[in-house]
Amino acid sequence: MSSDNADRPLGQTQRLEIVVPPATPNLPAVVPVAATRGRDRSWRRRVLLLLVLLAAAAGGYAWFHAQPALPPGIVAANGRLEADQIDVATKFAGRVAQLFVDEGDMVKASQVVATMDTRDLAASLRKAQSLASQAQQVLGEAQANVAQQQTQVTLAKQEFDRTATLVPRGVATVELLDQRRQRLNAATAALNAASARVAVAEHALAAAQHDIELYQVNIADNTLVAPRDGRIEYRVTNVGEVLPVGGKVFTMLDTGYVYMDVYLPTAEAGRIKLGSDARIVLDAYPTRPIPAKVVFLATRAQFTPKTVETKDERDKLMFRLRVRIDPDRLRERADAVRSGLPGMTYLRIDPNVPWPSNLQPYATSPPQSGNG
Repeated sequence: MSSDNADRPLGQTQRLEIVVPPATPNLPAVVPVAATRGRDRSWRRRVLLLLVLLAAAAGGYAWFHAQPALPPGIVAANGRLEADQIDVATKFAGRVAQLFVDEGDMVKASQVVATMDTRDLAASLRKAQSLASQAQQVLGEAQANVAQQQTQVTLAKQEFDRTATLVPRGVATVELLDQRRQRLNAATAALNAASARVAVAEHALAAAQHDIELYQVNIADNTLVAPRDGRIEYRVTNVGEVLPVGGKVFTMLDTGYVYMDVYLPTAEAGRIKLGSDARIVLDAYPTRPIPAKVVFLATRAQFTPKTVETKDERDKLMFRLRVRIDPDRLRERADAVRSGLPGMTYLRIDPNVPWPSNLQPYATSPPQSGNG
């Protein structure tokens, strides 16, 4: 309201004036600095992730095309290198006395790896040996009795024969002849009884000797040995533990039987034969193909395991094959054998097709990997 209207008298009309402030120019909205930085970082992350994905795709494409193509007649399948596991277990229940090897150690066939407490068996063995000595003495006494009875039979026979020649002459009576006959029969019966006692003593001695052999075998079986050449993979027990019958002490890998199981579709598996050449290429040694032979062909197809990658998703039923590495080749590098290494197996379904240069075997085995 203007000051002029305020000075006029109350009876006069007053004029109202509304003052409108001047229009202000458009100003940009104020944005917090933190929100701006957050959007910048999110945008940068997206760009970096996109670049990483593009680089990975480009690298995979380049690697795939860098691999030499397999010639017709050679197929490939993936799998894992395996070695047979052998459990070194107890034959009897008992306490572990000593352990001579540990996990990772290489062992030879018939090498002692552990012993069980055999004090009870040793006491039983000594008892059986004492019984055998007693049976031996009884047998000796029975044999001496047989010798004595044989002399009695000989004497009775001579007396009977002499009396039999005197009776017709009237020098000896028939009664005396009958007495000599009875004496001969008694001596013969006594000899037969003594011979029977010898047989009993011999059987008792044989039984005692069998007990000795049994306890010796049981004591020997409580000395655990490695059945094959290989590596100790697991130590399952400790010294002093009491194990049941069949309790496991060690689990070892048979380094002489190393193989890889692979799966092929019907069209390819049907052309594979036992003894066909193969090559194993481990991911750890991509430039060292290992010669192998096909030693097993499944007679029935089965569903493809999840761990096996197939080139065609339509191949649902596959045949399992096993390729084995030459044991002589493994014997030289048994300490380098490991179980579970992934790799590829290449199989030659056409024997007339030569192996490509990248699958030609080397003269030496793959190098040793660390500590096994």
